[in-house]
Amino acid sequence: MLFRSALLLFVVQNAIAERHDADLMSFVTLPEVRALKWEVTHYDRERQAPGYWFVAPYGQICPGEPNPEMLIWAGAPLYDNRNVFDFKPNYNADGEPYLSMIVNWDIENHNSDKGRGVTINKHYEVQGETKPDEAVHDFNMHEYNILDGGKTALTCVYRSEKVNLADFGRPTEESWVQTGGFAEYDLETNEMLVQWNSADHIALHESNMFHSYDSAAADEPGWDYVHANAVDKNAAGDYILSLRFTDTIYGISGVDGSIMWRLGGLESDFTQDFTFSRQHDAKFVSSEGTKHVISLLNNAADERGNQESMSSVLYIELDTETMTAVLQKRINRPDSGFSLLRGSAQTLPNGNTFAGWSQYGYQSEHSPEGDLLMTAQFASERYSTYRAYKASVYGTSNTDITTIIHVSWNGATGVAGWNFYAQAYDRGDPVLVGHANKTDFETMYIVDGYMDWITAEAVDINGNEMMKSGIVRSAVPSNWKAVGFQGASNPSPDDPSLMSSIHENPDLGSVPDGESDVVDGSKTVGSAVSDSSYADAKEVAKSVYKAYDVIRGVGGLLLLLLLASSVGGAGFAIYRYVKGRKNRAYQHVATDEDIPTEEIHLRSQAPQ
Repeated sequence: MLFRSALLLFVVQNAIAERHDADLMSFVTLPEVRALKWEVTHYDRERQAPGYWFVAPYGQICPGEPNPEMLIWAGAPLYDNRNVFDFKPNYNADGEPYLSMIVNWDIENHNSDKGRGVTINKHYEVQGETKPDEAVHDFNMHEYNILDGGKTALTCVYRSEKVNLADFGRPTEESWVQTGGFAEYDLETNEMLVQWNSADHIALHESNMFHSYDSAAADEPGWDYVHANAVDKNAAGDYILSLRFTDTIYGISGVDGSIMWRLGGLESDFTQDFTFSRQHDAKFVSSEGTKHVISLLNNAADERGNQESMSSVLYIELDTETMTAVLQKRINRPDSGFSLLRGSAQTLPNGNTFAGWSQYGYQSEHSPEGDLLMTAQFASERYSTYRAYKASVYGTSNTDITTIIHVSWNGATGVAGWNFYAQAYDRGDPVLVGHANKTDFETMYIVDGYMDWITAEAVDINGNEMMKSGIVRSAVPSNWKAVGFQGASNPSPDDPSLMSSIHENPDLGSVPDGESDVVDGSKTVGSAVSDSSYADAKEVAKSVYKAYDVIRGVGGLLLLLLLASSVGGAGFAIYRYVKGRKNRAYQHVATDEDIPTEEIHLRSQAPQ
């Protein structure tokens, strides 16, 4: 994935004379950019999921006056002075990564620009925009939920309508209210496919805001009586909708829009032994038949007071046949405080929970057991973020593992570049996997695939070898699952010669049009290849690696026969590979006596 650097969207307020920006970062090369500093505490880094944080800080919800420094995205202000919400990466369209966000409405040109949902491709180009219905005030800030397949997106929708107050015992009166609902849009055509409105289904008395029978009727836009803030859809086509001002999650039929059930609030349909209130970000974790697991941020408080002792993330298991709701897991806010507004709860691929507590960007990560792994917040108390997300960018499956190589040579001033070699096993033939020019004391190089037994070769300005390092094994996690790896079993090192042949042999795979696998004049192993070719090479490399372990342990003709008969369809290719090695000379890199290769320490005067 190309989002290898953390991308942050920031809203920066107008400077005032007495304010100092010590809580913001500044850059000589990008003087117009101010980025927020973080305060981070790690409790267990080993168990944190890999990835980057995606946040959209702002100083105030409502748009302000135009200012060219208001929106910062790596120094590219796409929308001057426009707050951005629900900023996150998406992987559910075309197999390609996208960024999505809600761009707030334009205060200067509101009639022509009510805001929109935006998707941006991996080249950071606007891929598509979802615009709201002309009848609404703006594109609502709460939700832009691109569904699996990337064809449609869910949004929250607020509308102003006049309603009769008979539910309040005043049948002769009317009042304006802001209804809360959702819409589903076709991302290609911007057509509204589904719309759902609370006024058609939810009575005024369910609101926790307007229970008084003598509340004065309101003028337009009216009472905000439900306050929709999250919507999600399952594979069966049904929806869940979170309404903060009714303390309720609604299950809504995708067939006829009827309310199938209510969880929480005054009219819950479930037997439950827990409570929640003022909740945000309700999402399906799993959903099959009558069994559902949902997650939500239980704010348990708002500006009017608190209903519990602290905010929390809840995982709730629903059985819509027996109508029982069981609290599966509760993760309390680490500082025992309250999120009075906003917030998010995200389940990460490795089972961890990433919670966004909103104010000052406070966020935390927790293990599947609920252990606290990390907390972070903005150094500044001038900014908050509506939601916060964490996304893993590579290394989560067998087909997207990346090896990062770092090299330096203390005191060597004549080094112009580095060649990097990898081997299929400790006595394998070195294969060139890439080259990098030396531009700083330490050079980093990224290779697609799981490369092991790596050697760095320093070269001068003419390309002549100066010195090679010893063989270094790749450092791998002690627990692959804990860091987000999703494969069925722990990965084995790739054979660099097989990976390289994908690029050189068109029968094995080709580089897609418009892409290149050349970096600084050398090919990067395993980049820009077809998924099937890459997977095939991975399987062959895995078989070779395992077979070689057996050969080293026993040796002899018996093992070659065992190899040919045990690996099935891959037997001939592997046998030919092993036999080919026996027929050509190779140099085994000398090791210190009785020290396994993976424990060899590089000499102090050699490249490191």
